[in-house]
Amino acid sequence: MRERQVKAAVELLDGGSTVPFIARYRKEATEMLDDAQLRTIEERLRYLRELEDRRTAILESVREQGKLTEELQARIQGAETKARLEDIYLPYKPKRRTKAQIAREAGLEPLADRLLADPGLEPKDAAAAFVDPDKGVADAQAALDGARAILTERFSEDADLIGELRERMWVRGRLVAKVREGKEESGAKFADYFDFAEPFTELPSHRILAMLRGEKEEVLDLVLEPEEPGDGPSSYEGIVARRFKIADRGRPADAWLLDTVRWAWRTRILVHLGIDLRLRLRTAAEDEAVKVFAANLRDLLLAAPAGTRATLGLDPGYRTGVKVAVVDATGKVVATDVIHPHVPANRWDEAIATLARLAEQHAVELVAIGNGTASRETDKLVGDLIARHPELKLTKVMVSEAGASVYSASEYASRELPGLDVSLRGAVSIARRLQDPLAELVKIDPKSIGVGQYQHDLSEVKLSRSLDAVVEDCVNGVGVDVNTASVPLLARVSGITASLAENIVAHRDANGPFTSRAQLKKVPRLGPKAFEQCAGFLRIRGGEDPLDASSVHPEAYPVVRRMVKTTGLQVASLIGNTAVLRSLKPADFVDDTFGLPTVTDILKELEKPGRDPRPAFRTAAFKEGVEKISDLSAGMILEGVVTNVAAFGAFVDVGVHQDGLVHVSAMSRTFVKDPRDVVKPGDIVKVKVLDVDIPRKRISLTLRLDDEAGPQVRQGGGEQRRRGGRPPQQRQGRGGGSRPASAPVNSAMADALRRAGLLGSDSGRR
Repeated sequence: MRERQVKAAVELLDGGSTVPFIARYRKEATEMLDDAQLRTIEERLRYLRELEDRRTAILESVREQGKLTEELQARIQGAETKARLEDIYLPYKPKRRTKAQIAREAGLEPLADRLLADPGLEPKDAAAAFVDPDKGVADAQAALDGARAILTERFSEDADLIGELRERMWVRGRLVAKVREGKEESGAKFADYFDFAEPFTELPSHRILAMLRGEKEEVLDLVLEPEEPGDGPSSYEGIVARRFKIADRGRPADAWLLDTVRWAWRTRILVHLGIDLRLRLRTAAEDEAVKVFAANLRDLLLAAPAGTRATLGLDPGYRTGVKVAVVDATGKVVATDVIHPHVPANRWDEAIATLARLAEQHAVELVAIGNGTASRETDKLVGDLIARHPELKLTKVMVSEAGASVYSASEYASRELPGLDVSLRGAVSIARRLQDPLAELVKIDPKSIGVGQYQHDLSEVKLSRSLDAVVEDCVNGVGVDVNTASVPLLARVSGITASLAENIVAHRDANGPFTSRAQLKKVPRLGPKAFEQCAGFLRIRGGEDPLDASSVHPEAYPVVRRMVKTTGLQVASLIGNTAVLRSLKPADFVDDTFGLPTVTDILKELEKPGRDPRPAFRTAAFKEGVEKISDLSAGMILEGVVTNVAAFGAFVDVGVHQDGLVHVSAMSRTFVKDPRDVVKPGDIVKVKVLDVDIPRKRISLTLRLDDEAGPQVRQGGGEQRRRGGRPPQQRQGRGGGSRPASAPVNSAMADALRRAGLLGSDSGRR
C-alpha cells in the first residue's frame, strides 16, 4: 500500500465512512483497496493511536517526576511498539517501595556505582564506609545486599537489554507442559500434553490455547524454558554481564558482580521475560484463533441459501417432543405443533400423519432438522415420511441448532414472534436458517454460533470486534431487501444503527413498503450521511426505479442515465442486456466524480443486477444405518458436512452426534499449510473412517479415499453443527505449523501514517 492510499482510507474512516462503503463506492479515492486491506488499516490505525495515547501519558508521567531529558524523550518518541515503550518506561513507572528504593534511601547507590565502575575494589572494604545502623545498614554485608538490589533492578530495567534477551528467548526457548500429580485420569482430555515440549516459534495457536486451558483447569503445569536442553542460561547471563562490562578477570569485585548478574537473571529478568513471552504466546494464539473464527463465520453466513421455499422446521427432543414450525416462502410462521414420535410416547405413525398434513396444507418443499438431541432419530422419522409420501416431494436437511436457544429467549424473538412459546421459536429459527442463513444468523450474537476454536479463552473485545466486522462485510456484500429485512439485519447495513433500523421498520409498518430509495430520507434521523452510507446496500424490488434493486449507488444514477442516452434504451431494457452493455466502453462515461473502477462496476452490476455472491444450495446424504459412534468402523466411506475448520484440521458431521476430525495431514497427499485451502464450513465431503475411539469420543477421518483420488469436496451444502471444547488430536513434539515471532505494526504503514500526520492527534477519531 502506498502512502496516499493509506491517507485516503484514514480520512474516509475518520469522516464516518464504513469499510464496506469505502471498499465498494470509493475505489478511486483509495486506488482499489479491498475490504481486507481496509480492515487491516482500521486495526493498525487503532493500534497506532493507542500507542500514541500511551506515549503521551508516559511522557507526562516522566515529566512530572522531573526526569525527562532530551535523550529519554527521543527514546520514548522513537518506540515503535507498545512492548518497547513499556520497556523504556519501566524504570520510571511508579511502583511500591522496592528493596532497591530502600537501599537508595539508605545512601547505598554510590556503593553500587563504585563497585560496577571499579571491580578492583574489595567489596567488603568498600561497603564498610556505608555502614549506618540509623539508616538500617547494620554491617558491610547489609550494605552489599542493598547495592546488589540496586544493580539487580538496574539490570532488569534496561530497555535495550530486556529487548535483546526477550527476542533471544523467543527464538531459542520452548514451552514445556507436564501433568500434575494425580490429574492423569480427570484430565485425560489433555493427555497429548502430559509430557510435551515445543519451541515457541513452532507452536500453533490451538496447542497454545489447549495448554493454557489445561493449566487453568489445574491439570497441567507450564514452564517457559529459555533454551533447548543442554544450553543452559549461561548465555543470557553472559549478555547481561557484557552489557554492563562485567567479566571475571580475577579482580576483587568480579565474583561479587557476576553473582549479582546471576541473581538478577534468576530472580528478576527471567521472571519478567516469562510474563512477557507468556502474554506474547497468548496474544499470537488469540490472533490466529480469532482469524480462524472470523473466516469460519464468514463461510457460515455466506452459506448457500435454500431460498424462498416453504419450509418445515423441526427442533428435536425426546420427553418434550419434537417442536414443529412451518414458515412460508417469505419466512412468515403459518403453523406450529408438537409431535411425540420418540420415547417415552413413541407415537411414530401419528407424528408422520401430522407432518404430512402440514406439508400438504402449506406446500412445504424442505424439512429442516435441528442437529441436537434426538436429531438422528428425527432424521429417520422424516426419511420415513418421505418414503410413505413421495407425492409431497420433500427434501430433508440437517441444520445447526447453535445459538437457536439464545435467539428463542431473546427480547427480539419475543417481539418478532409474540405469543409463540419459547420452545417453538427455536423450530422457526431452524426453518428460517435453511431459507436464508445470513438473514437469520444476524439475529444471534456471533459468538453463540460456535464455529471457532477455544472461543471462551479469547479476548472478548478482540473477538467481538473481529466478528462484528465479518457480519458487516457479509451483510453488505449480499445486500438487503429493505422491505422484508428484520431490525437485526438492517442494523448490520453500512451507516445504519440499531435505533435507525427500528425507525426504518416502524416507517415501513406505518406507511407500507418503500417504493424508492429516495423515500428512505423520510425516515426519522436518517440524514444525508446515513443515506450515503446505506443506500447502495439496500434493495427495493419492484419499485419505481429498476436501479433501486441493484447495487448501483443513487449518487451514480447520472452515469447510468448517460448510458441510457447513448444506447437509446430505457433503464429497464438496458439492465440485463449483456450484448449492449458489453459494447459500451467504460472510459466513455468517466468524469470528474466517477472514475474507471466505479464505471466498470456499474456495467457489471447492470449485466447481472442484484446478483447473490453465495453458492447454489446443495444437501448432504448421511449413510442409512449409521446413527451413533458405535456404528462406525475403520474403512467406511461416508458423506458429511464440514462443520468447523481449525488450524489443525477440519471437523466433519457424518450423522452420529459427534463430529470426526480430518487432521491437516490427512487432507491431501501434498503438504497443506492451511486447512481452509482445502475445505470450508458448509462443504459437503466424502471421507474415510481411519479410527474410532469410543471412550474418548474421537473419530479420525481422512479425505484421501485412495492412493489416486485427491480430496472429495463439494462447495456449499446444509447448515453447520456446533462441536466445541475438543482437545486437539495432535502428536506430541514439533510440527503443526509455525507462528510468527510477533505481530508488530507494519512499519511501512506506520511510516505512511506518520508522514501523513495522522498519528498523535485526537481530532476526527471515530
